[in-house]
Amino acid sequence: MGELRDSARQRLRDTIVDAARAQTVASGWDGVRMGGVAAAAGVSRQTVYNEFGSKAGLAEALARREVDRFVADVRAALREHGADVRTGAYAAIWHTLTEAAGNPLIKAILTSARGGSDALLPYLTTRAELVLTEASGALLDWAGDHLPAADPAALAFAADTVVRLVVSHIVLPRAPIDQTASSLADLALHLFVTAATP
Repeated sequence: MGELRDSARQRLRDTIVDAARAQTVASGWDGVRMGGVAAAAGVSRQTVYNEFGSKAGLAEALARREVDRFVADVRAALREHGADVRTGAYAAIWHTLTEAAGNPLIKAILTSARGGSDALLPYLTTRAELVLTEASGALLDWAGDHLPAADPAALAFAADTVVRLVVSHIVLPRAPIDQTASSLADLALHLFVTAATP
């Protein structure tokens, strides 16, 4: 019975966060109103407050979910290509660049240190370091699985470098996504192979 109640509550929270996300994408966090979120989610305004406590609590939940989904998608893109380091790196980098181009929340999270005026920014800024760490961790875990003899410090440097370069291309794109992803995947392959070479 408790699991059923927890599942129903999670669905309710997801519905509310979905509504908040849609409003944020449409008009920015400053334009989000708890009453509007409640109406879009088909619940009362009090229900939104009961679940999240405040607009700040809802912002925190929205930022956390965006990070979780993004990192899960990066991990899936890497896993899909197994031991093919270059193809896996390309898929993960392409996904990240594409997602940042089409998802203003992910772009804001990945580039939040660059500043901005939206009131959601403080919640995203607290997530920026987390998403960089988790994305590097995803890349590092995957490379470690497929390059077990590699030097751990060199792998960590390679993963961190690739993630930071991807973010720099989100902030200041210089070429089409496919071309950038291809060039960065070549670099990732070089860094990871170098880490694995005694």
